[in-house]
Amino acid sequence: MKTIYLDYAAATPLRHEAAAAMKPFLSENYANPSSIHAAGRKVRDVVEKARAKIQTIINAKDASEIIFTGSGTESINLALKGIMRFYRKQGNHLITTKIEHKAVLETCAYLEKYCGCKVTYLDVDATGKVNPKDVEKAITSKTILISIIYANNEIGTIQPMAEIAAIAKKHRIFIHTDACQAAGQLLIDVNTLGVDLMTINGSKIYGPKGSGFLYIRNGIKLIPLIHGGGQEFGLRSGTENTAGIIGLASALELAERERNRETKRLQELQKYCIHRLVTEIPSCRLNGSPTERLSNNINISFARIDAETVIKMLSAQGIFASAGSACTANTMTISHVLQAIGVPRDFAQGTIRLTLGKETTKKELDHVILRLKEDVSALRKSTLKNNSSNNTSRR
Repeated sequence: MKTIYLDYAAATPLRHEAAAAMKPFLSENYANPSSIHAAGRKVRDVVEKARAKIQTIINAKDASEIIFTGSGTESINLALKGIMRFYRKQGNHLITTKIEHKAVLETCAYLEKYCGCKVTYLDVDATGKVNPKDVEKAITSKTILISIIYANNEIGTIQPMAEIAAIAKKHRIFIHTDACQAAGQLLIDVNTLGVDLMTINGSKIYGPKGSGFLYIRNGIKLIPLIHGGGQEFGLRSGTENTAGIIGLASALELAERERNRETKRLQELQKYCIHRLVTEIPSCRLNGSPTERLSNNINISFARIDAETVIKMLSAQGIFASAGSACTANTMTISHVLQAIGVPRDFAQGTIRLTLGKETTKKELDHVILRLKEDVSALRKSTLKNNSSNNTSRR
């Protein structure tokens, strides 16, 4: 059975160019980059070339502004905890939104519980956009950091980062953005965006899992999460994952090179798929901005069905997607993002996310749409039949 993968927002396959670049550092070039002998210096040189490559791609001022980490989650933790701990004497207030990735929200919860920080969680509109005026209104004399996701991982909505960053700069407040979903689809020039810190990981851009980096503008100080040998300019101790760093830099370079062409291709597929779904399946709605959204994201809700059941049915047919809600102990838990944008519960519990990628074709989407039409119809008929039987038995 041929499979159709539509979960690229969760993880992408490792592209062969990145794998080829990584291969020598998984076998013969295995020396520690911190070693001073010739073998170590050879590996160190390659790591620094990868750092310089990323510096150029994101238009950073200096290569030392790139700190390699093990994931986007680690980068976010380093940014938020590092800033709030170092500048705690100047303030304790952080501003974010209600639709951030869990890596941000859980880190904020930690800072509130254990570090005495105050966090403002901003509302968003029905499309998932935060109002820059609300960001400015939330600023206090104690505000140290603003952290806003560049493009949402669930609904794909893109935030006006440059406008928000300008507000932060006006008030002399640091601004961080989680750009994990944005890389390869949106501009990640840190100067055009105006951000002070930016998180990117490898597993969303056809690079290796377990790789990521945090951009930190020169002059900003952080307290590290991990202490030890002082690698990564003292901000991330531990022997560098050389192969992961090489693969990350290679994947990011190719993603940026192909960005305009691939974005256009995906937008056409996205528009086609959304139009067919909302016109051919009754009681169906698109979540997120209809225009200002990632080109690969389709977050769609079907009333009166259970998303987890649909995902399992699709999986059995060789189609891999993700759900926007989770069922635990017979209780439906609605995604915090769907709650924040006000999706009615009847729709929210039937939400699935289809995320497109390099291998996605129109033919594949036609097959997926057909399967969805049949599966949604079958589930609704089953639900209607069960409800009818229950009503009859109670008479």
